[in-house]
Amino acid sequence: MDVRGLTAAAFPEGAFVSVSRDRTGRVWVPNSSPDRGFTEMHCMSGHSNFVSCVCIIAPSETYPRGLIATGGNDNNICVFTMDRPQPLITLKGHKNTVCTLSSGKFGTLLSGSWDTTAKVWLNEKCMMTLQGHSAAVWAVVILPEQGLMLSGSADKTIKLWKAGRCERTFTGHEDCVRGLAVISSTEFFSCSNDTSIRRWQVTGECSQVYYSHTNYIYSLAVFPNGQDFVSTGEDRTLRIWRKGECAQTIRLPAQSVWCCCILPNGDIAVGASDGIIRVFTENEDRMASAEDLQAFEDELSKATIDPKTGDLGDIKMEDLPGREHLNEPGNRDGQTRLIKDDQKVEAYQWSVSDGRWVKIGDVVGGSNQQTSKSVMYEGKEYDYVFTIDVNEGGPSMKLPYNVSEDPWLTAHNFLQKNDLSPMFLDQVANFIIENTKGHVVGPAQSSGVDPFTGGARYIPGASDNGPGSGADPFTGSGRYIPGSGPNITTPAGVADPFTGGGAYSSAALREMTTNIYFPKTDGVTFEQANASQIFAKLKELNGGAPQEQRLSEEVLESLERLLGSVCGPDTDGPPPTIPEINLLWKAAHWPEDIVFPVLDILRLAVRHPHVNQTLCGEAEGIQLCNHLLNLMRPEGRPANQMLALRTLCNCFSGRHGRALLMAQREMVLSRAADLTAVCNKNIHIALATLVLNYAGCLHSQPDLEGKAQCLSVASRALETVQDKEAVFRLLVALGTTVASDQTAQDLARSLGVSSQISRYSSMSDPSKVGECCQLVLKELQ
Repeated sequence: MDVRGLTAAAFPEGAFVSVSRDRTGRVWVPNSSPDRGFTEMHCMSGHSNFVSCVCIIAPSETYPRGLIATGGNDNNICVFTMDRPQPLITLKGHKNTVCTLSSGKFGTLLSGSWDTTAKVWLNEKCMMTLQGHSAAVWAVVILPEQGLMLSGSADKTIKLWKAGRCERTFTGHEDCVRGLAVISSTEFFSCSNDTSIRRWQVTGECSQVYYSHTNYIYSLAVFPNGQDFVSTGEDRTLRIWRKGECAQTIRLPAQSVWCCCILPNGDIAVGASDGIIRVFTENEDRMASAEDLQAFEDELSKATIDPKTGDLGDIKMEDLPGREHLNEPGNRDGQTRLIKDDQKVEAYQWSVSDGRWVKIGDVVGGSNQQTSKSVMYEGKEYDYVFTIDVNEGGPSMKLPYNVSEDPWLTAHNFLQKNDLSPMFLDQVANFIIENTKGHVVGPAQSSGVDPFTGGARYIPGASDNGPGSGADPFTGSGRYIPGSGPNITTPAGVADPFTGGGAYSSAALREMTTNIYFPKTDGVTFEQANASQIFAKLKELNGGAPQEQRLSEEVLESLERLLGSVCGPDTDGPPPTIPEINLLWKAAHWPEDIVFPVLDILRLAVRHPHVNQTLCGEAEGIQLCNHLLNLMRPEGRPANQMLALRTLCNCFSGRHGRALLMAQREMVLSRAADLTAVCNKNIHIALATLVLNYAGCLHSQPDLEGKAQCLSVASRALETVQDKEAVFRLLVALGTTVASDQTAQDLARSLGVSSQISRYSSMSDPSKVGECCQLVLKELQ
């Protein structure tokens, strides 16, 4: 998988360290074999998610070989020695992906994160947090002058910090700052998504701007002379800069060239999205064999280049010259030339050292598809048969597609059939959508009721020929279902999709000028219940409980009265009493295998003002929170996890519950986020609702940390959640978080939210998902 970070190692001589999306770090040492390659000496694992960055902590008396620090998408920093595969220490403190690291003197470590902060670590502790950026911190470096640090951010600025305070802000880049590299104690380079590299004085002046890249620039590394440098980016290239000019362009058979580092001998190591590390040298003694060089050139020539990336400019096939154009020499190293060969477009690059044009790939994007009315493939007729090059430089694969099929399902089946990584799902599905010119044939859109609580939602176990009132997967058909109740089908008609009883019509929305989905600031609760079934289940389980845990008839009667008062039709009846509430709280500590009907009563009870005030008060509230979070632990029972989440959602219906949950936000959302890994639709819907309720409470508050956590949890959940109702609620949560808040929008952009959710923009069943997604994307434009 993608190699995301590289750095030269302090030990052994000539070694370097790589980190990858495969969650590992690896140490590579030069070998003495004829192929002059590198051998893996050490593999490190300790992250629970992708590893994004790496740096070396200089040797010390305690660790004479130095230490290796890695940052990951699990929000942690792991520090390794050279002789153990597990971390020596794990640094926790960031609230989102750690995407950049830099080390300084005396063991100082500087980290940057998507949580918009940089942190300074020393002796296993966070010494200070650098706050001031309004979006993800993509790059950090520690300058040679003690106490000076730099951070580059998706907010397009670079900040100079001294002793934890921002001394200066550098502006000039027009997009995210992705990389920083130190020239000296007074100068540094920066690179950006705006395709430029800038040279800065620490006093604030930009002394030079370098242009050559045609897409995002991800990384920089400076040669020992302090003047020449290398850069890599999304345009598939490594570029070598000498005396301020791009002296050489090396194109790679991979779309994203994520990282580079310069080894002590002057060689350049490069990591890319194809999972391969390549080392380039000027020294003939270290050059690869003729066979390996030819294999690299062959791999490059088989690559496919999508003109939509803009790497090759605007292409008009009819204006391109033929193969005879390659007889003319190029003007400079790395010059690109396109030629037309029959009905194909090929890309070539001029190599000064070889004095010839080297093929760097075939240009695709419309020319590689068959679009006749029907195409035969494996004995069947299809509307389209695409040629897909997922593995850069690997063999092409055929993808048959009919416009009546779902692009995402087709992409999923294609990846499974060809044993390809699910990480390509978005890429393949979007390719299908773009290249079928929007042709979609599918079932008629169904009209639904309230998208959060309405009867038209799919319910596991429901009959195909009637409204959903089927069995819950925990307790089986025809028996008590935690949190369920009769669904009421209402007459068709346009209504508020959150609270209306009528059916919601997408056609009507298109005539509206207002956004009916977000911001949603009133809490969403789980109201449905069948009190008689809940109580019958409670009595049944009580009868089979061990004698010492069995509830007395008096306690059962008390719980029945409380249940009637919190979900009965008579709202003027007597409120629950303190003794009844105390008995409910005591019963909620029943053994976990039988407690779920009590939790269901608790879920309904916390909506009542008296219960909300009693159980969510200051001292009692902490106990309630801790008890529910304990039930939500990942190894817990799914029924209890779901009901604990629903109870937390319903706590938002009262001011005491809201105050409690806002005070405990970090802990509650962190635990809830762990349940994204549980494969259960009901849990995912409850989790999405919890995030939505938090987003609603935070909407009018300038709490960037809280909004960042909402964005992070929603983004993490969308990686695994499949249920459309859960996806819809997460989209509303995202929309509520970013609505009317420029800073939150910048943060969402820097986290890549737009690309993550774009696949839902064309979803028409249910229509609310696609429509809400389009509105969120509009906010993030």
